[in-house]
Amino acid sequence: MKIVRRRSLGIQPVYDIGLAQDHNFVIQSGLVASNCFNKSHSTAYGYVTYQTAYLKANYPVEYMAALLTANSGDQDKIPKYITTCLNMGIKVEPPDINRSGVDFTPLEHSILFGLSAVRNVGLAVIEGILAARAEKGPFESLADLCDRVDPKLINKRALEALIHCGGMDAFSTNRHQLIQDLEVILDWAQSRARDRAIGQGNLFDLMGASAAPGSAPGSAPNALESVPKAAPVEDFPESEKLRLEKELLGFYISNHPLREVEQSARLMAPISLSALDRQSDSMTLSAIVLFTEVKPIVTKKGDRMAIVQIEDLTGKTEAVVFPKSFERIGQYIEADRRMMIWGKVDRRDERTQFIIEDAEPIEEVRFVMVEIPAQDAGNIQRQQQLRDILLSQTGEKHEAKVSVVAKIKGNQQSQLVRLGVQFRVKDESATVAALHQSGFQASASSLLQAASLR
Repeated sequence: MKIVRRRSLGIQPVYDIGLAQDHNFVIQSGLVASNCFNKSHSTAYGYVTYQTAYLKANYPVEYMAALLTANSGDQDKIPKYITTCLNMGIKVEPPDINRSGVDFTPLEHSILFGLSAVRNVGLAVIEGILAARAEKGPFESLADLCDRVDPKLINKRALEALIHCGGMDAFSTNRHQLIQDLEVILDWAQSRARDRAIGQGNLFDLMGASAAPGSAPGSAPNALESVPKAAPVEDFPESEKLRLEKELLGFYISNHPLREVEQSARLMAPISLSALDRQSDSMTLSAIVLFTEVKPIVTKKGDRMAIVQIEDLTGKTEAVVFPKSFERIGQYIEADRRMMIWGKVDRRDERTQFIIEDAEPIEEVRFVMVEIPAQDAGNIQRQQQLRDILLSQTGEKHEAKVSVVAKIKGNQQSQLVRLGVQFRVKDESATVAALHQSGFQASASSLLQAASLR
């Protein structure tokens, strides 16, 4: 049952009904009266709602930190709340081995990621790290961390997770080098722990103790100078670093695969996923997104299609690629691919989906830039000439994917305007040649170069 309309009856008396035993309220017609249960709980719910709304409005950083902490074990909810933080202007800082605690920590204008929300890092490991940090202060290096934390608590898998998610960037931003160093450093630290357990120091401990009377073994700088190192290596590619971050945290935190094309995305595909609900379902829309999950489906007829989870810098939604479209673009439907998509909004079953009709990797997205002097922008004949040229280059449906951008050049500044979908062309080279022949200044470029055009 759902409410289809309502009207105010003004202020009415409300009664709580409490009975010592179970009872069915039956009216004279034999029907059971539906609203004869205790309603006092609604007051409690209303009061809690008021309290949480007050906290969110007046203490937003603290409130969101508490909400993230309460859901730290839910990898589905955490990304949603992180997005809420960003929309509220609250930055969520990456984990930091020298600053983070067990839970999400509210700072002045940001929230520090909690170590308990990092996958593969157990509470025993975190408590060991925090105890060592509280005893002697921040860790100076990976070796210092491995040497000071109880070897019975720490393990390679947890340390790898902390490195990959950025928790040890304070030691080195080359995460690949830290991973390579980890195994030899762990062996070195465990050997020192065994020596300490049987009361046997080493030369560097003795030198440290003599240089600083009363200091604990291993606390002198000389003790860390003997740490073995792996051979130097190049850092992981940015895409691999981000993939590992998302695997361990549930979302991208230090960067986002779409960040580098953020400016050009607004020009080439101005529709963001957060605004999808407000778009007409009769219009063809374009967006630049990341495919995060792909679920292949085979229909009863044996046709292939897919359900795809897509996201951009503003939000995420579900998309569908039906068989007819899958035949043309199925080779692109893979997780972790950055794509420019075209399609329409579908609102069936009371939810919003994006129906992908066409798609292209952003590395392949091209566009035509046509320069128009400001004094010619209002010239009707010149506008008609440009229109005729572009329409002659559109080709058949689904062939015209190349957008056209007009650069209106003024004396002091220029303005970029993306022309409508009806002016997309099939071949950028042929279009540029046709524009040159009619006296227009034009060039072809890629989406990845668009950010430098301004």
